[in-house]
Amino acid sequence: MVKGTRHEMSLLDAGRQIEADLIAFRRDLHRNPELSFQESETAAKVADSLKALGLSFRTGVGGYGIIADVYGGNPGRIIALRADMDALPIQEDTGLEYASSRPGVMHACGHDAHTAILIGAARLLAGRKFVGTVRLLFQSAEEINAGAKAMIEEGALDGVDEIYGLHNLPTLAAGEAATGSSAQMGSVDRLEITLEGKGGHGAIPDQSIDPIVCASAIIMSLQTAVSREISPFNPVVITIGSIHAGEANNVIPHSVELTGTVRTFNPDVQRSIPDMILRLVERTAEAYRCKALVQYIPQVPVLVNDKRCVQHVEAVIDRMIGRPRRITANPTLAGEDFSLYLEKVPGCFFWLGSGPNTNAQLAYGLHHPKFNLNEDCIPLGASILAGIALERLHG
Repeated sequence: MVKGTRHEMSLLDAGRQIEADLIAFRRDLHRNPELSFQESETAAKVADSLKALGLSFRTGVGGYGIIADVYGGNPGRIIALRADMDALPIQEDTGLEYASSRPGVMHACGHDAHTAILIGAARLLAGRKFVGTVRLLFQSAEEINAGAKAMIEEGALDGVDEIYGLHNLPTLAAGEAATGSSAQMGSVDRLEITLEGKGGHGAIPDQSIDPIVCASAIIMSLQTAVSREISPFNPVVITIGSIHAGEANNVIPHSVELTGTVRTFNPDVQRSIPDMILRLVERTAEAYRCKALVQYIPQVPVLVNDKRCVQHVEAVIDRMIGRPRRITANPTLAGEDFSLYLEKVPGCFFWLGSGPNTNAQLAYGLHHPKFNLNEDCIPLGASILAGIALERLHG
């Protein structure tokens, strides 16, 4: 039996009452997805909803981001809640009646639901009396790890005491949640390598310098580095995700371009990897008579939850949905630029179940063309976020 406080039970009931509105809002966003730093229509719809609530807000923050403050009527602390708004360059294959109307663009990560959830939290908080302020951050460009940095630079965290956010998880049933302390999501860095050889005829390789063979050796060297230069107790992933070279089957190209991603849970390892990669790439390229240009682009740090903030979130979740519905989250090397907020202020990022009620572990995952979301999670997410904010301000 769930035993929440009276105001938490009131939030759950109020969330259910606005469920239809929030789902309709989410479906409209899903039908009209926008890529990172292109979320103009999405931001306009968010602004209209905030305006209808009589909230003060600022638009155009860090791209198309929006900052809105919900004042409780009395001065006090500021608790921030964040949602991301951008979609992915993926062709949707769900067959839903509200599927994306834009070819090659899809809300395959559920940011449409996150936006609807934060709008719901705004509706649940507006007009309530409490001590302090709840700051709502509607963020652009999470998918390219650029939006949080841009919003921070434009004052999103000014005066903020704590910050909280969530991400839907389709392999966890709707009505459940997952939390974890310390490092929960990996750092994210981008790797760009250009190899220059000497083009020529594919039948006369001795008169050329083949950058494709060089690229193959470098890719294998990077994997060996992970297994032989880094402790197995420090998980690291180096993935080369794209290779571009040549246009004809019988021509050795002049150059090769590779891009990749680097992930780890250890900040010290994250700092040491660039030099290791530079050494391996340059020396391997030299052995194959190629020239190498390496660009290592740091993006976001390890996402580390504050222990006390996690405890606050867990207490609210346990009271609102019951302890048996909260599980311990498994850390993942997937990245999240929410980690940049957590570098500045304490907070907690947690998972909200968005999968089917049975066999959720078999659901299509995030970033899949068939990704679908159990919309039961939307009013619940709104209620939980509002409950966390009020608990922290009352606390």
